Amino acid sequence: MLGFRNMKKNKKFKAKIKKILKIIGPGVITGAADDDPSGIATYSQTGAQFGYSQLWTILFALPFLTAIQEASARIGAVTGKGLAAVIKRHYNQKILLGAIILMVIANVVNIGADLGAMAAALQLLIPINFIFATLIFAILILTLEIITSYKVYSKILKWLAITLLAYPITVFLIHQPWQQILVATAIPHLEFNFAFFFIITAVFGTTISPYMFFWEASEEVEEEKRKHIFRWTGEPRGINKFIRRLHWDNFVGMLFSEIVAWCIIVTAASVLNQHGITNIVTAADAAKALEPLVQTFPYAGLITKFIFSIGIIGLGLLAIPILSGSASYALSEAFDWRAGLNLKFKKAPSFYGVIIISTLIGLLINLVGIDPIKALIFTAVFNGLVAVPIIFLVARIANNEKIMGRYRSGWLSNILVWGTFSIMAASAVIMLIML
Repeated sequence: MLGFRNMKKNKKFKAKIKKILKIIGPGVITGAADDDPSGIATYSQTGAQFGYSQLWTILFALPFLTAIQEASARIGAVTGKGLAAVIKRHYNQKILLGAIILMVIANVVNIGADLGAMAAALQLLIPINFIFATLIFAILILTLEIITSYKVYSKILKWLAITLLAYPITVFLIHQPWQQILVATAIPHLEFNFAFFFIITAVFGTTISPYMFFWEASEEVEEEKRKHIFRWTGEPRGINKFIRRLHWDNFVGMLFSEIVAWCIIVTAASVLNQHGITNIVTAADAAKALEPLVQTFPYAGLITKFIFSIGIIGLGLLAIPILSGSASYALSEAFDWRAGLNLKFKKAPSFYGVIIISTLIGLLINLVGIDPIKALIFTAVFNGLVAVPIIFLVARIANNEKIMGRYRSGWLSNILVWGTFSIMAASAVIMLIML
């Protein structure tokens, strides 16, 4: 009898787990990709350079990040089109091309920086030529993205997110000044100098990146196709349930992303800043933030480098396909090419062509000898600048009743999305003035 009860409990537990995993979708994948190598480098530099004083940016950014990603996802789910296709239909060609060009440039630069970071991380483990390592990763990513189906690839992306857990674990292994940390998290601290606003712009840029808007909108369309709930005339069948799932998926993904970002800053502040390391120059410098995780083990330094390297490489494998994919979705929608990761290469050659070209250009960026760690941080700043006009378009579209119908933005969404635009714009302007 007892065994039967245990079996029933196990079945209920498994059913709950399956239900949770079903909710996990584009929002969680996008949230994990938000903490890509560029994010890890930026958050690590923030903690190393300014200690705990910029922790407030994470709590501050969470509602704005959640709102802009929810608006982007809702646009895709309601219209059945990606963000670029919606802009094309309701705005003029110059606005469309301007938005896409800015996003594609930012994505290609980001791909290059992430490939460089992955190669630098691999060099911590094995003596390998830097350019050869970037080439290996580029080929691996393209192979996975082109050959595997969307269903299989989305599952791979979900599991790669686990590599982010090293930072939250490390936070609670270190003796922390929790009162100081909580105060720094809750109360904003500002220093009116270029260095401070440069990093703040980078933090906002790597947290609220334009590629995420395009990617999540397009992936919600992919989800609808995969679940066969969309009909191309009138309102989609099952859209209410889909929107509810979208809200939870998006919230969980963005919350997970920001918790990890907060933990990266805390570990860098506690381990690096407190020991006089205020400037991260190499991947090895950034890896030192994880040393307390394994400090009691033999060969702690080597184990730390291994954990950091696996994290950077895993998140690069997660983020680069999203960067190239979001660029490809946008261009495909602009020029009416067949698009979708659910399609074979022969059925969408232009779509996959953009993915290949953008990844290869990112690979070529590494040939000019740019420092990979600095490139990651500059990429985050560039994303912060590019995001501003695209957020403006998302805010306008999400609140347009003709486009969104009864799913247009409510008052809270409007306040947060327009707040995101104002904050990102203000940060960028102050940084440029101080420059």
